[in-house]
Amino acid sequence: MKTFGTPLSSHATRVMLLGSGELGKEVLIALQRLGVETIAVDRYENAPGQQVAHHARTISMSDPLQLKALIESERPHLVVPEIEAIATPMLQELEAAGVVRVIPTARAARLTMDREGIRRLAAETLGLPTSPYQFCDSLDELQAAIDGGIGYPCIVKPVMSSSGKGQSKIDGPADVAKAWDYAMAGGRVSHGRVIVEGFIDFDYEITLLTVRAVGADGQVETHFCAPIGHVQVSGDYVESWQPHPMHPAALELARHIAKTVTDNLGQGLDGDASNGATAGLGLFGVELFVKGDQVWFSEVSPRPHDTGMVTMTTQWQNEFELHARAILGLPVNTALKSPGASAVIYGGVEAKGIVFDGVAEALRVPNTDIRLFGKPESFVKRRMGVALAFDADVQVARVNAKLAASLVKPRAA
Repeated sequence: MKTFGTPLSSHATRVMLLGSGELGKEVLIALQRLGVETIAVDRYENAPGQQVAHHARTISMSDPLQLKALIESERPHLVVPEIEAIATPMLQELEAAGVVRVIPTARAARLTMDREGIRRLAAETLGLPTSPYQFCDSLDELQAAIDGGIGYPCIVKPVMSSSGKGQSKIDGPADVAKAWDYAMAGGRVSHGRVIVEGFIDFDYEITLLTVRAVGADGQVETHFCAPIGHVQVSGDYVESWQPHPMHPAALELARHIAKTVTDNLGQGLDGDASNGATAGLGLFGVELFVKGDQVWFSEVSPRPHDTGMVTMTTQWQNEFELHARAILGLPVNTALKSPGASAVIYGGVEAKGIVFDGVAEALRVPNTDIRLFGKPESFVKRRMGVALAFDADVQVARVNAKLAASLVKPRAA
């Protein structure tokens, strides 16, 4: 972007987010602070991001005709996918026709919307180290893949899901059918395909937030945030912290892997880098397994990452501000401000319009903050908020974040 207009005027810079949950909400706020007119799209009304955007739209984003009609009607300068369940072939069609620019590119959105596209790119095209894997279309194929070399233990995931939904670990033959059924129930799209991965005995896993932004010379530069450690339960993030200590050789390899995959995702319509500095801008959440100085690629999201919510208390520019600045062609700063941690606040109940007790008590925990997402409906394991804490000692921050989260008590009104 060369100039920035005034929102709600004929000169406005207009950005549309496809997906307006808690992560999208923070991106929208960051964009608005830069004077951008925002359009929040989701599959249900009153999503968190819709509550703060200039315009709220509710459609089925996996329906290509609905998606095309909305984009052609709104004519945003940028379309920013924030979830996986989007009709990405239509985004590619509209981008190719010059109707809109997709962040980071429509190709990247398509490749990362399901685990098959990104895993084949990373392992088979780019030659990056990954766990052994196979894709399966039936319970029989899953069992054959395990018996034929994947072995036990192993991990089964739907090819398209988010926040760990449908993911499980298989320890023996008795778990296979249950894991298949769980994957079918948890996938974003019910087309009966899973990835089964051999289990890597890693020491820890990290998210390496990687930012592609335009430098002073007009060329794309790659920036890295400090590594984020995290704990997942059934594939779902429950706490994260930054920085996570790493062996220098492992950190160097992690950055190499992250840059390799994001450089490729930053390329244009057919993997062509000829569109230069306008292609592939934004923040990517690259997930990696680490053992000693060995690193394996796991997954990548071309958008802010749930584990990266910790950056709201640790960095001078959090992951949402970095994403907003990068996609607008502005300078970025990935510097750490303080070590810190985050912990999830779950709904705990199945109800609409819940209330939260204990917020004041939570905020009395030293150096803490709370974000309540404003989701209109609660489920027992739905993320309804996050507690943040900073401290010079990251372990103290972890304890305080978990304590603050535990003091917030959602309940039916």
